[in-house]
Amino acid sequence: MSSISPIPKKILIFGATGVIGKYITQALIDNKSKFEKIGIFTSQSTVDNKKEEIERLKSEGLDVIVGDIRNEGDVVKAYEGYDTVVSALSRSTITFQTQLLGLAERSSTITSFYPSEYGTDITYSPITSPHEKPHQDKLHVRAYIKSSISKLRITYLVTGPYSDVYMGLPLGEGGKAGGFNVKEKKAVLLGSGDDEVSFTTMADVGKLLVASLNTPFVASGDSSPNVRLLKVNSFTTTPHRILAEFEKQTGGEKWSTQYTPLDELKNFEKLAWEKGDPRATGVTLRRIWTEGGTLYEQRDNVKIGDPETEGLEEQVGKLVRK
Repeated sequence: MSSISPIPKKILIFGATGVIGKYITQALIDNKSKFEKIGIFTSQSTVDNKKEEIERLKSEGLDVIVGDIRNEGDVVKAYEGYDTVVSALSRSTITFQTQLLGLAERSSTITSFYPSEYGTDITYSPITSPHEKPHQDKLHVRAYIKSSISKLRITYLVTGPYSDVYMGLPLGEGGKAGGFNVKEKKAVLLGSGDDEVSFTTMADVGKLLVASLNTPFVASGDSSPNVRLLKVNSFTTTPHRILAEFEKQTGGEKWSTQYTPLDELKNFEKLAWEKGDPRATGVTLRRIWTEGGTLYEQRDNVKIGDPETEGLEEQVGKLVRK
């Protein structure tokens, strides 16, 4: 296989109406003139429960394919006429990707696949990453790709944490896992407050994905000739800088501020997992960010044309207005 391939033109999206999928889908719609065809694969329950959203997507010219992701026949049929699969499956359905990948590998039309890798880098540390609980399903998918995929061109688009989520309301009991309450002008900062974190806005996830689709595939960041690893983000900042921007955009008044030191965050994380707290995954990810797990020697935005991304000021402004 050549290391440089044609630009994908016919895109099929899985998880198109989900948390991050809707941003990816909208970015594709905004750039639909660059593609010959865009479709989504969705379930009957989604069609029934999100009628207005589905009708809006149809009105934008998207093909809506209704089927069961667990049914091989439905997926094989859906692949016909497309050359690229973009997966935006949620954390709870990540492992379904092994079947999607296997069928894509045997497809006569699919040549490129974007697994649902958006978010924290699951290989940020060769020592600790393999043991992080939130990473296990994504690591399972990567292992499957390494052992079973040879034809498909795989792009891992690693974006780091979503600033929209982190800069929202404080997470966890007493907000110990950090966050910002605009209405009450209260913040809980993690670590020292000066620990840098690289964020990506959810809208930029879609924008960066479109940019990568429109950039010729060149293998990178992996020993496999058919894998491209892109570590991208919108901006790098600290909890203190975020707080200062919130204060600036809410009248200049100082906010009530608390801190959760790293050791305390680790203890809170341990208890969350022991209790089966559904927020445990979020706490673990925030601990990884605070430890510097989203910082790279250089980001890969330039490899995909360095598209314009949102900055801290713009992101905070959106959250204040919301």
